[in-house]
Amino acid sequence: MTSSEKHEEFDVVSPASAAGFTPGQAQDLGDRVNNRSQRPTSEAFKDFMASSWAPAEPVQHERDEVATHAAARRSAVSAQFPNERLVIPAGPHKVRSNDTDYRFRPHSAFAHLSGLGVDHEPGAVLVFEPVDEGTGDHGSRHEVTLYFKPMAGRDTQEFYADARHGEFWIGPRPGLEEFSQRLGLRTADSGALEVAVTKEAGPVEFGGTRIRLLREVDLDVDALVDTSRINTTVDLETSDAYDGELAEALSELRLVKDAWEIAQMRVSVEATIAGFHDVVAALPRAADHARGERIVEGAFFARARLEGNDLGYDTIAAAGNNATVLHWIRNHGAVRRGDLLLLDAGVEADSLYTADITRTLPVTGEFSPTQRKIYDAVLAAADAAFAVVRPGIRFRDVHTAAVRVLAEHLDDWGLLPVSLEEALDESGQHHRRWMPHGTSHHLGLDVHDCAQAKRELYLDGVLEPGMVFTIEPGLYFKNEDLAAPAEFRGIGIRIEDDVLVTEDGAESLSASLPRTAQEIESWMRGIWNS
Repeated sequence: MTSSEKHEEFDVVSPASAAGFTPGQAQDLGDRVNNRSQRPTSEAFKDFMASSWAPAEPVQHERDEVATHAAARRSAVSAQFPNERLVIPAGPHKVRSNDTDYRFRPHSAFAHLSGLGVDHEPGAVLVFEPVDEGTGDHGSRHEVTLYFKPMAGRDTQEFYADARHGEFWIGPRPGLEEFSQRLGLRTADSGALEVAVTKEAGPVEFGGTRIRLLREVDLDVDALVDTSRINTTVDLETSDAYDGELAEALSELRLVKDAWEIAQMRVSVEATIAGFHDVVAALPRAADHARGERIVEGAFFARARLEGNDLGYDTIAAAGNNATVLHWIRNHGAVRRGDLLLLDAGVEADSLYTADITRTLPVTGEFSPTQRKIYDAVLAAADAAFAVVRPGIRFRDVHTAAVRVLAEHLDDWGLLPVSLEEALDESGQHHRRWMPHGTSHHLGLDVHDCAQAKRELYLDGVLEPGMVFTIEPGLYFKNEDLAAPAEFRGIGIRIEDDVLVTEDGAESLSASLPRTAQEIESWMRGIWNS
């Protein structure tokens, strides 16, 4: 029995668990999760629950705007893997604790190829079935079908008794016909998935069909494909390599965004900027609280849920020395007057595209001279990186431009133990003590998008119009860092913007959020005085 089947079985109350047990009677372990339930199980109740519900009204649904773009993406994948069956799971529910789940989010590759976001399709799978050249969807080499579990009718027990899938518990969900109309995809009940995935599978040299699977997304689908491979004597080690090539290709497909994706990025950036405004408004309250970072985190999260699907990643709300911890997400510290707050946050739109923006804000609304000095150095590095962005340069050149400016400032301040050129040489890198992370990463459906792309297409890749990435230099001087001047210690500053490569240069998608120290001070005063 799969984990999802277990959960489903637990959700349906058995007559034994409803009736209770006599003292000393053993209770099946699988029934115990329902000890909190008091649902009736009489036939009279079942008959009554299955009656007198309004029928679902048939509705003709318009094609989603994303459908054309998603079809083009599927055709691009089809061209790379002719004559092979491709299996792309959305992923299942993930248990948070006991019988409660996290809000569902599909795997990014599934979302990219289907056009689906939010929480409609736990357990869904896209299957690319190979066909003769030119006879597939949109003239491609594959027919693509979306398999998922349709919601049960209101005349079934599942409607009211299944807390994970029943409409009575989780509300209505689009059905097979609705998704087919909206997405321009074939749809089928997931009950047919096993045959669709395993039919005629086997070694290509013996006339079988090779399967490529996006692995470690849905363990049940992994088991289905692996069992098929074992039963048809397909070499598992070789198959793992084929699966890896598919994951790589799906990641690389997202390196250049289409027009619809770029529009979604703008939506997420604008919502994120509104969230930064909310945080500034909440800062006076946070500054008087022992866990002020939580107030900051909560203010941004409220905006993410109001305007989007969720956070794109765990918010970094780091005040004082916590800002020198690169991935500070505990957010349980105080926000003290005179300190800086480093806020690294992004709203994930309903389409699942996320922004990723960082600003470092003076808690009192005014930078001290030392804070401003360091801030201006980081800003100069960010500006230098942005200035080099254009089609044709290498992705790594953005980082090189930023860290050189940071190294020059560190040298001017007398912090480098060697000459500037020695530090910048690959055999030195002393300046990286205070800027240990990369300056940029691709951005999109994942905050660190396209992570499985080959190095030669990512770090060593050439920039193209439509690429979206961050520019985020920083300087971090920890309290315990004796190589830094005493007045620098406890200061962490990062400035991060989201950048679109255009035909002749670059556009900062987050340009409307204040960046200079003077702009930030004026912006914060304006919010507090309004």
